[in-house]
Amino acid sequence: MDSNGGTATAADKTVPQPPPSTGKLITVLSIDGGGIRGLIPATIIAFLEAKLQELDGLDARIADYFDVIAGTSTGALLTSMLAAPDKNNRPLFTAKDLNTFYLKNGPNIFPEKKAGFLTPAAKLLGAVRGPKYDGVFLHDKIKSLTHDVRVADTVTNVIVPAFDVKYLQPVIFSTYEAKHDPLKNAHLADICISTSAAPTYFPAHFFTTSDGKGGSREYHLVNGGVAANNPTMAAMSMLTKEVLRHNPDFNPGKPSDYRHYLIISIGTGSAKQEEKYTAPQCAKWGLLQWLYNGGFTPIIDIFSHASSDMVDIHAAVLFEALHCEKNYLRIQDDSLTGDTSSVDITTKENMEALIRIGHELLKKPVSRVNIDTGMYEPVNGEGTNEEALARFAKILSDERRLRQSKLSSN
Repeated sequence: MDSNGGTATAADKTVPQPPPSTGKLITVLSIDGGGIRGLIPATIIAFLEAKLQELDGLDARIADYFDVIAGTSTGALLTSMLAAPDKNNRPLFTAKDLNTFYLKNGPNIFPEKKAGFLTPAAKLLGAVRGPKYDGVFLHDKIKSLTHDVRVADTVTNVIVPAFDVKYLQPVIFSTYEAKHDPLKNAHLADICISTSAAPTYFPAHFFTTSDGKGGSREYHLVNGGVAANNPTMAAMSMLTKEVLRHNPDFNPGKPSDYRHYLIISIGTGSAKQEEKYTAPQCAKWGLLQWLYNGGFTPIIDIFSHASSDMVDIHAAVLFEALHCEKNYLRIQDDSLTGDTSSVDITTKENMEALIRIGHELLKKPVSRVNIDTGMYEPVNGEGTNEEALARFAKILSDERRLRQSKLSSN
């Protein structure tokens, strides 16, 4: 699914994005994990790219405007499709093709088991015996898309969290780190497979890297959502690290001056308003009920949503304290119900419902998390998410033009 086709155009010469030191902002796109619910951010990203194309032409791609695209689990898969290079060193996919990828491949990534009268018992037994899916199709599909591309080869910088079960610590892969340390320059396929390896759903992933000088490193990885299901703060931390490292791509100055950051953070939805679990109910659960309950995996739901929300709370408070709330846009739906709140139900009806949720979310007002309730509440005077993305698109376009003009004048 080559997004470009044909010969290189003038827009090709703008990739990679000129560094932040040639402009005024540091731009970040962050995409949460959430399995098949990746259809929600994919729909929103397609809208944003369409707005950028209205401003700068049909060759415009998301990767042309963001210094960093960060993604966890399904968000990392989206990140890879947006940032992996094709033969012309342009992004492999257009944003409008992302949903097509999920619709076509989702049922094979999360194959539905045949129903039967013992299905609930069989599912419970399966949850105890091993991962729900073998991951073979997902692994093969990721490898066929990215081939031998390594994280240092992406058309813009990417950041992908995973978790090392051997050393019990997060591992953050980034283009910046990969350029400094060959042992962190893993294949994009290995990174995507690792960050997607959600416990109980997919098997953990093992691979090694080499520095070409006899040195090597082992990785024993599972889903990045264990550490950072919402990778926004991971991206901000890695960028701050580059400032402290005196990377010439960044203007020297206070590394914590986030007033110059422009961040779009997109969630994959949650079922907060459904109030799926209660304390009296959970109080009776043992190990098996935490692993499987009514077709869901409560322990995974709780960890992933807690991770995402803690990051959003931190970022929202930080930008409010710096009086630059409008530089941070979080788009999230907290009203999923039934099948749409699942990470692996890939019926045609459910996938189309998730796409509709993405479109409906664009029409909803810009919202920010209420720290006390955890719910998203509309913000007066900032319009809809659609209007906010149009505003961000104009800022991103102006920033890109500024950088290009400074580069051409040097």
